[in-house]
Amino acid sequence: MNRTEKKDSIAAMTESIGTVTDAFVIDFQGISVPQVTELRKQLRESNSQYVVVKNTLALIAIKGKPLEALNEQFSGPTAIAWSEDPVGLAKLLTKFAKDTPALKFKGALLDGEAIPVEKIDQIASLPSREELIAKLAYLLNSPIQGLVNVLNANIRNLAVVLDQISKQKSDATAE
Repeated sequence: MNRTEKKDSIAAMTESIGTVTDAFVIDFQGISVPQVTELRKQLRESNSQYVVVKNTLALIAIKGKPLEALNEQFSGPTAIAWSEDPVGLAKLLTKFAKDTPALKFKGALLDGEAIPVEKIDQIASLPSREELIAKLAYLLNSPIQGLVNVLNANIRNLAVVLDQISKQKSDATAE
């Protein structure tokens, strides 16, 4: 790789991973080509990105960027995966790593902060963004639903009483 190719590669990496604040640094040594192809397919389907990097060029590209917090992890075969949904990506990568033991996490970056490898399983066990939004909507709706039920109770009780009076009167007239 000549100097201009390196410059172009650094510029491309800076553009793609330079602004990333949520990423996973992965050791992919020992993974077969079909397994990597399957991983890339799954990542594409989840709107995630995956790139294999040359460590020396990547270190130059991430200098002064959030991903620099993981600069010690850039040794040996290194790939970076990132997404707008880090919890979903953690779930996908953790599941893939269980099926493919050769895939190993080197580190993670969440909201610009380095996360130890041991915490990645905890991140993967978090509910997804959609689940959290649904739970929040339920919690916000619950008091309102309770108020509606309380307000409707009087009307419902009145309707039941009127219905029973009507039945009593119809029974009395039938006798």
